Amino acid sequence: MSTSETSRFVRLRVDLILEVQDADTVTKAALRRIEDDADMPDGERAYTESAVTEDTAEALAYLVDPSALVNDVPGVELAQASWSSEEIDYDADSPDWVLGEDDETDGEEDDEEVGLR
Repeated sequence: MSTSETSRFVRLRVDLILEVQDADTVTKAALRRIEDDADMPDGERAYTESAVTEDTAEALAYLVDPSALVNDVPGVELAQASWSSEEIDYDADSPDWVLGEDDETDGEEDDEEVGLR
């Protein structure tokens, strides 16, 4: 398939750096959302509750839905979305820190991928 045949698909990359000012509030919000999700199976619920309680990055990954960024964009339909969350060493003033580069971290990266078609 040539690029002209697939040109209707566009990859939009977005990197966000969030400063967590109250990890407990983030965790509680994630737990409330899990509790309110009537469609979540019990086994998945227990695993997800444990993950968001142990890791603020997991809680954020559960709360932040990047696909919501394009829900109201006219003329497009989301075909697939993926995102990850991880704790990073961030220093905005450091000349060595560049947005979008892979950061070395002590934590594990948590990926979420949603195929919508």
